[in-house]
Amino acid sequence: MITSDQREKLRGWFAGRLPEDLFEELTEVRVDREEITVIGRIPEPHLAEGVSAAEREAAVEGRIQEFRERTRETRIEVAREAEHRFRRKVSWGVECGAERALFTHVAAPVMTRLRQPERQVLDTLIAGGVARSRSDALAWCVRLVQRHTDDWLAELRESLENVHRVRAQGPDTGQEEAPGDGD
Repeated sequence: MITSDQREKLRGWFAGRLPEDLFEELTEVRVDREEITVIGRIPEPHLAEGVSAAEREAAVEGRIQEFRERTRETRIEVAREAEHRFRRKVSWGVECGAERALFTHVAAPVMTRLRQPERQVLDTLIAGGVARSRSDALAWCVRLVQRHTDDWLAELRESLENVHRVRAQGPDTGQEEAPGDGD
């Protein structure tokens, strides 16, 4: 579990390390055991009043693609430094208007053991065309739970951070007791 202090230091490092003109704003830095995801806001394309939704969507898509190509070398350089420093892969994404696009991301394998009723849920999702495989079905289930339990998960993460803080303030368990101290 990553603590808020670690998350803030990580965000601070990226805020200080990224070139000033890369993003309009660094909107999000997410981290887990395998990956750091850096998302920044880029300017929307300037369009005439009253353009169609299709034209606006295509312009935003083009702006995102242009940004991705133009900044590739810079992002690779920063990612190499961060990967060496933080021992995690770095993924990138942008927000442009209401659109969010991830350029790269880690798909980490997760091992799980499921009983037959749980496997049947996954197989039903496959049969219904919701997923192509049990792996896709399980990822779909996780996204569904995430969408409907954000508040609960945030509270759980906060509780875990409190546990880490209390543990850090506890006695050093690595020291041996002096003779007579344990009596």
